[in-house]
Amino acid sequence: MDERERRWRAEFPITDRLVYLNNCSLTPLPRRGRMAIERFAREWTELGGRAWYDHWVGEYEALRSDVARVLGADADEIAIEPNVSAGLVGIASAIDYTKRPKVVVADIDFPTDGHAFHAVAPRGARLELVRSPDRVRVPLELFERAVDERTAAVCTGHVYFTSGWIQDVRALAELCHRRGALLVVDAYQSIGAVPFDVHASGVDYLVGGTLKWLMGGPGIAFLYARRDVAAAARPSAVGWWGVADPFAFDIEHLRPGAGARRFEYGTPAVAAIYAARAGIALLEEIGIATVRERHVALSQRLVDGARSQGWAVRCPVDAGERTAIVTLEHPEPQRAVEALRERGVICDSRPSLIRLSPHHFNTTDEIDRALELLAPLRAAAATA
Repeated sequence: MDERERRWRAEFPITDRLVYLNNCSLTPLPRRGRMAIERFAREWTELGGRAWYDHWVGEYEALRSDVARVLGADADEIAIEPNVSAGLVGIASAIDYTKRPKVVVADIDFPTDGHAFHAVAPRGARLELVRSPDRVRVPLELFERAVDERTAAVCTGHVYFTSGWIQDVRALAELCHRRGALLVVDAYQSIGAVPFDVHASGVDYLVGGTLKWLMGGPGIAFLYARRDVAAAARPSAVGWWGVADPFAFDIEHLRPGAGARRFEYGTPAVAAIYAARAGIALLEEIGIATVRERHVALSQRLVDGARSQGWAVRCPVDAGERTAIVTLEHPEPQRAVEALRERGVICDSRPSLIRLSPHHFNTTDEIDRALELLAPLRAAAATA
């Protein structure tokens, strides 16, 4: 382990005890995140309600700028959300389905990507699924066949949560726009793991959150709405923070906030804002290019080792096509995950899959330890 790795790992005390390979579900709390939460607690303790005006509203707006910087967006194109589901619900509420009722979603997308649009079926929305031929990726031509003049939007992941495959959202945005449809991107699995510029991508909407690769914990998510798209949007899912002047306390009128702000809801979770800002600061200190380099090296070592043991790998075998998400087929994945946990390796399961996801602070020794413990699980599964 070199000095750089020691410095990274010092931010995450959990690494003293465990091999933590569940970062695409929840990255452990870094030291600076805990310090930020403790600072919030002191302000609350010492100032009470005055903390809103002396500190918390400023932190809220600073987070908006932080997220904009990470995405390559402008601050007025960012809304702060309580979670990604809320962001998708807001977007679904803002789309007109009268002439274009179809919404296209992939069958390997995260369920909320479909649920948000199923829920607006009474307003005319009709969901159509494109089906992955290998449960790993969705070729662009399948979307091309599905998107037509009756399509209101495509809603799909930048990275698929069970395979880690990185979708070409720029090509998909071009396809959608040629057909007059919007592109809504769920980037929960990608932001903080791969370099990304939302303006260059051409997407119309994007949602993401801080609890995964951004190292900022749960309770905070974000929504990007391209400036011209936001200006025309009239979401019916609204809250008092999403209006032009929340502190006017005007119950008689609904005046949408400027830009993406109109997609915001109610009083935010302030402690989560502090943790989120600390995680983003850590990412920027390390550098997204460095994070990507580490993900490629560590996940490829894991994939190569698993394949040599005979595992069926349900993710791209080439690290250039995926994030650090590595999924292995297993008939009883939860039992396998529990067996690994008993030996100090933390990962997760999805239906018929063991899912492992190293981050920049993991080491090759930890990958080798995980592989050592995976080997007997593979042998047991093969004889079951």
